[in-house]
Amino acid sequence: MMETIAYLAPLLQPQVFGIIALGVLGGILIGALPGLTATMGVALLIPLTFGMSPVMGLNMLIGIYIGGIYGGCVSSILLRTPGTPASAATVLDGYPMAARGEAGRALGMATVASTIGGLIAAVVLATLAPQLAGIALKFGAAEYFALALFGLTIIASLSGDLLKGAISGVLGILISTVGADPIAGVMRYTFGIQGFASGFAFTPALIGLFALSEVFTQIERMAKQEPAVVLVKGRWPSRQDMRDSKGALVRGSLIGTLIGIIPGTGSGTASWISYNEARRSSKTPEKFGTGYAPGIAATESANNAVCAAALIPLLALGIPGDVVTAVLMGGLMIQGLAPGPMLFQTNPDVIVGIFGGTFLATIFMFVFGMALIPVFARILMVPRRLLTMSIVIFCYIGAFSINLNPVDLYTMVGFGVLGWGMQKFGFSQAALCIALILGPMMESNLRRGMLQTGDNILAFISGPITLFFLGLALFSLFGPVIARHLAQARIHKPN
Repeated sequence: MMETIAYLAPLLQPQVFGIIALGVLGGILIGALPGLTATMGVALLIPLTFGMSPVMGLNMLIGIYIGGIYGGCVSSILLRTPGTPASAATVLDGYPMAARGEAGRALGMATVASTIGGLIAAVVLATLAPQLAGIALKFGAAEYFALALFGLTIIASLSGDLLKGAISGVLGILISTVGADPIAGVMRYTFGIQGFASGFAFTPALIGLFALSEVFTQIERMAKQEPAVVLVKGRWPSRQDMRDSKGALVRGSLIGTLIGIIPGTGSGTASWISYNEARRSSKTPEKFGTGYAPGIAATESANNAVCAAALIPLLALGIPGDVVTAVLMGGLMIQGLAPGPMLFQTNPDVIVGIFGGTFLATIFMFVFGMALIPVFARILMVPRRLLTMSIVIFCYIGAFSINLNPVDLYTMVGFGVLGWGMQKFGFSQAALCIALILGPMMESNLRRGMLQTGDNILAFISGPITLFFLGLALFSLFGPVIARHLAQARIHKPN
């Protein structure tokens, strides 16, 4: 116990304290700008850690990570422009709430949910890291396939029109097949355009699908002289919001923690699964997508829980939990540290410092998030025409700055037109987004699993983890239908 307290002492040094706070603040600003992801922020600032102590340097990067994932909710709520892929699901309820003049309340709910999710995952990280990380070793191709299949069944719940939702999902899966075959490397549907060899870049596609499509919609509204978004009032979620969101907060935090432990999944998958589960288990599912606080609570608690949870397989097994922790692995190696089980034995001071730094970064995220809500909300006071032009500029900068590839600009514009058309005719943009995320995971693991088992399909329905996710997929698909039939049966049952 005394050793643990001694290991925490470096965190209380003013320079370490300040560096973590600076990392979180920088991460929030990076995440709030569309196209500037947490991954980019961590990757760009790794060189600054060269002269720092391991605890100081790594916690600065973790602060950027946590702040960046949270910061994505700002533009999602205010501009319908996901700052990061992890905050795409927050658009569904955050932006309608802002459109009613409740942007402060929406940002407050997102901040509280992010903090709760982050703290719960940080507790799990500090207490159960080695034990829970062992679960990740049991995931093979069949398990990842089943997880992706379960994620795709969310489409059925998210779409009010099942047929249109299915069409959106299938379209997303087809789009995700563009580029090199994940196993054979054969080019598919590139039409000879070299820039599409690796498929459509995801972040430009996301910016086009949600942000540029909204620009087209806003231009239509300005032409019709529709009223602009009204001014912001307040910053704290109401007591009723917190009562309604209790289940979504706990469920989202746990889902985000479990998803974060599984390598290769990430915050985007966690937020969509959490949103679906919150909607499915709600007594008022029709309120989701209309500006409902539990919808924000579900997505933000889940995607921020992933931040701490993704460190578990990295530290305990040397396996990155997501893209950002893969970059963080480089930060560890720069400090001369080899992530894995031996790290707990050889450098317990670094491990304890990272645990404590994760808690501190989450607290700083809450403080900065709540303090900056009035500043962020002033975006809505900008004249609509000027704001629309600014969004267009940010879209182009964000899409181009990731890979410095002009093809990404065409991708963004193409998905912008597609998203505008889908929004206009009632097709689900969320369903398309989920399919773009999970389609490649499902295809690559199906192909890899079939090669490993000699085309034995039974391998995909035999393991306990696989059966668990397949059972969840069936329940997600047919549960609402069965519940609806039972409800109708009770209504028509004679007294």
